[in-house]
Amino acid sequence: MKPMLELVDVHRTYRIGESTVQALRGVSLTVEQGEFIAIMGSSGSGKSSLLHILGLLDNPDKGEYRILGKDVNILSEDEQAGLRNHLAGFVFQQFHLLKRMSIVDNVRLPHIYSGLKGDFRQEAMKRLAQVGLDKRMDHTPSQLSGGEQQRVAIARALIRDPMIIFADEPTGNLDTKNSREIMKILKGLHDEGKTIIMVTHEPDIAAYADRVLTMCDGVIVTDERKIDVRTLLVQDSTITMEPQLFSPASVWRDGRFAGFMAQAFQSILANKMRSLLSMLGILVGVASVIAMMALGEGAKAAMQEQLKSMGSNMLSIRGGSAKIRGAAQGAGAVTRLTFADVDALAKLRPLVKNAAGVVNGSGQIVYGNNNWNSSVLGVSYDYGTMRAVLPSIGRWFASEEIQRREKSAIIGVTVVKELFGNSNPIGKTIKINRINFNVIGVAPAKGFSGPQDEDDVVIIPVTTAMYRLLGRDYLSGIFVEVREASQMSEAKEAISKLIRQKHKLKRGDDSFNIRDMTEIQKMLSSTTQTMSLLLGSIAAISLLVGGIGIMNIMLVSVTERTREIGLRKAIGARKSDIMLQFLVESVGMTISGGFIGVLTGIGISLILSLFAGWAVKTSLVAVVLATTFSVLTGVFFGLWPARKAAELKPVEALRHE
Repeated sequence: MKPMLELVDVHRTYRIGESTVQALRGVSLTVEQGEFIAIMGSSGSGKSSLLHILGLLDNPDKGEYRILGKDVNILSEDEQAGLRNHLAGFVFQQFHLLKRMSIVDNVRLPHIYSGLKGDFRQEAMKRLAQVGLDKRMDHTPSQLSGGEQQRVAIARALIRDPMIIFADEPTGNLDTKNSREIMKILKGLHDEGKTIIMVTHEPDIAAYADRVLTMCDGVIVTDERKIDVRTLLVQDSTITMEPQLFSPASVWRDGRFAGFMAQAFQSILANKMRSLLSMLGILVGVASVIAMMALGEGAKAAMQEQLKSMGSNMLSIRGGSAKIRGAAQGAGAVTRLTFADVDALAKLRPLVKNAAGVVNGSGQIVYGNNNWNSSVLGVSYDYGTMRAVLPSIGRWFASEEIQRREKSAIIGVTVVKELFGNSNPIGKTIKINRINFNVIGVAPAKGFSGPQDEDDVVIIPVTTAMYRLLGRDYLSGIFVEVREASQMSEAKEAISKLIRQKHKLKRGDDSFNIRDMTEIQKMLSSTTQTMSLLLGSIAAISLLVGGIGIMNIMLVSVTERTREIGLRKAIGARKSDIMLQFLVESVGMTISGGFIGVLTGIGISLILSLFAGWAVKTSLVAVVLATTFSVLTGVFFGLWPARKAAELKPVEALRHE
């Protein structure tokens, strides 16, 4: 029958600073099933190094180590972790209990890495009752005495029903009474058939064992047996190395990920203030992204409303030069545009869809005891459709009204407010420069275009404005709607040629100008988009800074929790388990900060809208983008600390001060 454990000529050397320490020098050892072995020796004799190699917490530099005949030195680190979880239980001198968890959660910790589904709470409670702690289930380690904490550690070692229990100075931090109680428990486990390998420097503790090894300078100098080991063996023993112990498990299918989630949030909640400060950077960044993008979207929406008033594919023709203050060739060198020009331009089919002449002026508007100085705009019939100014209340001019030079008026919302307050202006009579006009409509609100209030306007028929109010025989300008945006350049060329022909202008005569309203639209849209990107970039920098803060905190956490990482590896955590657990913790903090940041950003947007009167528009895209970016930040900046934690060696981590 194969021995349970077998070491053949094992050597182990450690590098401490610039010196080299030979902890083991050619140790050979056989351990049979059911033995209770005590390993003794002075400090530095190699007893702990031997225990660590037997428990797969460390690997020899030279020699063979076989468990049930299988060479475990050739196994990967993750495969050795699986063996530790299934075959071994550890009891440490320092207990290594996680203080933020209850003792029940401490006991069932090895099951997180077992690949088995379930919470195993009942089994943990059963193991605690087995070591006499059935009345302390709801306590945390800090509420227990040293002896009670060591019992919890023994219960944790038993939760996976291991073949072997490794105990490293299990009574080293206990008084005589508690030491006897712990050894009584270990002796009882041995009587039940458990194989126990224990390191101790106390002869009275070693006396509980059936076999005592004494070490000195890295070699076994004595091997004393109290009874024949063959009496302990069960001849029909069927203990084998299960193949599934070496096969890679799926963290998604076996329930480990849910355990990592719970562990991560326990860690976050255990350090509330530090976690909150870590989240603060992400919170500010996400809130900034939401608020900034809401401002950008609001400005974009407001700009789009203004762009609607310009119409689509619009050209504006004005008398005067566009070069220097509207007059490049001296005063008076201005082309006078007329209705004949409007008719001629409207006939430029199929390039031109519509053409409308306008006259600009100003007037004193009076209603009752109220008066207001406002812009007066005389327009053609098609102007309302072309410039999207059809009244929101009332009606537009009839073509007959324009022909008959009717004294009808459509007023902007600013004029309504100044003259009528909250009353309905439709059907009322107002005076424009002492001439009575009947109000037939209210123009839709346009807001401000730069410093100019687009709603401070009175719109009247162009013929009325020219011949009855302003006394002009020419137009201030002509708006031309081009049929297709792709034809803008061609239309400008045709219009310029037509006007030059009609007014007999030379090629270089710049007494009129054609302004492409589409270019203004593109410029405004581009400006708005650039501002949105700028605001978003500034907010993204906040997220980046927050991510760096998360990384720093996680690096500190790895350093502070080095022993915890060593414990988790000792009870079976693979490298991927440790890495994923720290990543989940990092992402958990960023998601939590991101969620609070989304709510904060929306709140800031509403406050800006309510008190500052700014146009804001919170979009789902901004929320999704900010949340996604916060998750990616958590993954990116949590990757290095997680990898650093995963690379720690179990024995080195457990020894960390």
